[in-house]
Amino acid sequence: MLRMIQAAKAAGAAGHSREADELLVRAAQLAPDHPAVLNELGLRMMGRGEALKARELFERATLADPSHPALWSNLASSLHALSLPQQEMQAIERALALEPHHLTALLQKGTLIEERGDARGAARIYRHALATVPPDATPPAALGAALEHAREAVRRDDAALAGAIGQRLTALRERGRGSRCRRVDRCIDLLTGKRSRYAPQPTFLYVPELPAIEFFERAEFPWLDAIEEATEDIRAELARVLASDQAGLQPYVAYGDGVPLDQWRELNKSRRWSAYFLWNEGVPQPEHLARCARTAEVLTRAPLCDVPEHGPNGFFSILDARTRIPAHTGVTNARLTVHLPLIVPPGCGFRVGSETREWIPGKAWVFDDTIEHEAWNEANAPRAILIFDIWHPDLSEDERNQVRATIEVVAGYYGAPFKA
Repeated sequence: MLRMIQAAKAAGAAGHSREADELLVRAAQLAPDHPAVLNELGLRMMGRGEALKARELFERATLADPSHPALWSNLASSLHALSLPQQEMQAIERALALEPHHLTALLQKGTLIEERGDARGAARIYRHALATVPPDATPPAALGAALEHAREAVRRDDAALAGAIGQRLTALRERGRGSRCRRVDRCIDLLTGKRSRYAPQPTFLYVPELPAIEFFERAEFPWLDAIEEATEDIRAELARVLASDQAGLQPYVAYGDGVPLDQWRELNKSRRWSAYFLWNEGVPQPEHLARCARTAEVLTRAPLCDVPEHGPNGFFSILDARTRIPAHTGVTNARLTVHLPLIVPPGCGFRVGSETREWIPGKAWVFDDTIEHEAWNEANAPRAILIFDIWHPDLSEDERNQVRATIEVVAGYYGAPFKA
């Protein structure tokens, strides 16, 4: 009998209505009071716009099996079509009492509350509904419109809430009781959906209790002044490299055979994203350092992350025209990454977590590369920046020594260093 119902569903989905009806009639003859038969008949009635008949069938189904939340949700649908909101809410609550995360019932409840004129209350229910959908899940197509409506209702509510908070904080600041606070502003952005929360996801070593910051405040790194002041010299050395030492450029992504490439498949062993290393996994490149003596000299003023067979890393990064670096994370939050933009055509961008920025030549920034990040060059010319890594400033000298030792032991234990 259940196979007959499945066959009826398949026939209906394929557009064979007569065949579906015949199968359902046969199923009803075999088991007229079975909840699955009653439910399927009710759905067929709803599809034909016969809500009254559907209600009767769904009520019989819930009497036969009161422990199935989908039956109560379907009953609520028929009651909604009959404009019986009180009974509809009772049916929805029965469904949610059985399964508090029942997506359809939550969407129904949000819609019913919204129709009562309570947009804020509806948004709270819609948030709950949306939270039940995993990021990589594909919800049923039948719920697509309802989910999009829920998202839009939440967006409107977020904007209204942000406005209310903004008014309160503006009044507070105007009374001289505070100025704009970066952390509070970002807190509000997270609360009101303007920003998503990204956590560090290092591929190798995670040091707990270090601040998880996307872009660090420039003022925290006064030694960057000297590096930014040398931008013209550094750019000139890069220009000489590009003119006379193209052979020194190598694909930044270079995985061997048998390694799962995942997001790197398109760029693996490709010079569309190439690097000219001054230091590569802690190994100096003498010829390159000689060609770029000024760059090497200013980099030694930074607290480079020095770990044998791992760091420092310092290199010119060349991203070809119309090329995107996919979202990824770095190996350890014990270090931070510095970018000094050198050649940046229009159409280049960079995202770390929920914050997107454009490179400005000569203006460096520092970020945590264990937070998901990506870069793109939509221009018709290459983009070039200087990249190097530094110790996380919140690590004490003692902590750095012990992290360094830990990494060295891991490399020795497995007979090979981990790769960035």
